[in-house]
Parts: sequence; structure tokens; C-alpha cells
Amino acid sequence: MTAPRNDVLDARYGRTRTHRSRDRLLLIGGAIAFAIVLVAWVVWAGLDGQKPQIEVTDTGHRLMNEQRAVEVTWTLSVPPGNETACAVQAFNEDFTVVGWKIVEIPASDRHLRSLTETVRVAQEANTGLIYGCWLT
Repeated sequence: MTAPRNDVLDARYGRTRTHRSRDRLLLIGGAIAFAIVLVAWVVWAGLDGQKPQIEVTDTGHRLMNEQRAVEVTWTLSVPPGNETACAVQAFNEDFTVVGWKIVEIPASDRHLRSLTETVRVAQEANTGLIYGCWLT
């Protein structure tokens, strides 16, 4: 006795009962994995937003090549009570770093501060900039 025509075609093209249940399990497993990743990302993003925000803006520089130095001025915005550190760099006309300095800034009760620091240079400098600031 031969199998009904629909059963033969279903077996030929992979539409058997075992294939359907396997596909359903794969779909459920994929949905669970997606949900776990989504929940982990939401928790991570929520906890990451708790850090104090630091903003730094270069406001100017003054070349003091006769003293082999550059004076860099910037504004620092950090929540009050946080100690920070900033990296200040001096560049020559080829944008090569010719001097740098790490400046430790004590905590303050002010949110926005204007700061100035002098950086000694190895060659004649063309500009001075803030590389970045971070909490210490």
C-alpha cells in the first residue's frame, strides 16, 4: 500500500510533523534569547546613566615659546563634589604632541569652572588643547 499523495509531498519538501515541531522549538528559543539580551541591555543602559556627566570645552591658549611653554584655558563642567583629572596637550604645526601634562583638579562646590594650566614643551608649539577629563 502506498502512502497518500500529500504525505509523500510533505516528506519530500520537509513538511513533516518532526520538522514543524523542531521549527517551533527554534522559534521559541530565539524569542527567549532575544528577550534575555533585551532585558540585559535595558539593565546595563539604566545603570550606566547614573554616572556624573563631565563636559570640557577648550576656550583658548597662549603661546609662550620664549619660555618653551603653552598656557591652555578650558571650562570644566562636573557635578559638585567630584575630583577630576584632565590631560592637557601642546601641538606643533604638524599636529605632533610636543608637550603634555595631567592636571588633577580638586572637588569644588561649583558646577562650572574655568581653568588654566601651563604645559612645558620640547619644541616650539603652535597650539594647546584639552585631550580629555575623567573622574578620579
